[in-house]
Amino acid sequence: MRVVVQDDVCQGHTLCCMTAPEVFGLREDDGHSFVQISEFTPEQLEAAKRAALNCPEQAILVED
Repeated sequence: MRVVVQDDVCQGHTLCCMTAPEVFGLREDDGHSFVQISEFTPEQLEAAKRAALNCPEQAILVED
């Protein structure tokens, strides 16, 4: 599994961080999200999928 935030699409709405704070962080320089872990528990993966569905810009990709 791989979770990616597309930097060129993210607008910094922070919904992903509110939905899955254990998965996503915010960069201080521009407020855009980043994935802060590389190994996912099943719960974290589900949270990342929810965040991807709720992203207004569809900037989060969850790949098998």
